Amino acid sequence: MSLTQAPYLETERLILRGPEPEDAEPLMEFLLDRARSDGFGGYDHRGDAWRWFALNVGHWHLRGYGYFTIELKETGAPAGISGIWNPEGWPEPELGWVVFAEFEGKGIASEAARRVRRYAYEDLGLKTLTSNIVPGNARSIALAERLGATYERTYQNYNMGEDLLYRHPGPDEVLE
Repeated sequence: MSLTQAPYLETERLILRGPEPEDAEPLMEFLLDRARSDGFGGYDHRGDAWRWFALNVGHWHLRGYGYFTIELKETGAPAGISGIWNPEGWPEPELGWVVFAEFEGKGIASEAARRVRRYAYEDLGLKTLTSNIVPGNARSIALAERLGATYERTYQNYNMGEDLLYRHPGPDEVLE
């Protein structure tokens, strides 16, 4: 049972859907792995990770968009999250992604992010997107660049500290 009004999106290998109660555990496991999740906020306590999961559910209700759960069509396994994020204090809507450790290196983040970007432009009517990446997150920088995003500036994110803002090509450049 989805906890939000999120649409159901598909790609060749993936289903992007709203968060469900059973998605909390794999996401909290990721968020509690500081080595992997510091660039995404990272937490030391389960309660804080659970609150981030609940924050995403609330984000969907307040903004009408948020992070989708990435589910593999073949197995139904949750493989990560990707979506549009714009909580209070963010510079503007951000296209973000996380792939859980066992699913890295398979092109899942790229496939999900491309579909979410299309959704943002076609269905939400957004005209621009950024990806805000902490310095040193080489994998996310490489993916942002593969998606056509270019470095625009460094800024102070009130929650994350120093962030690199990458600007994605607009709808006229990526929609056919």
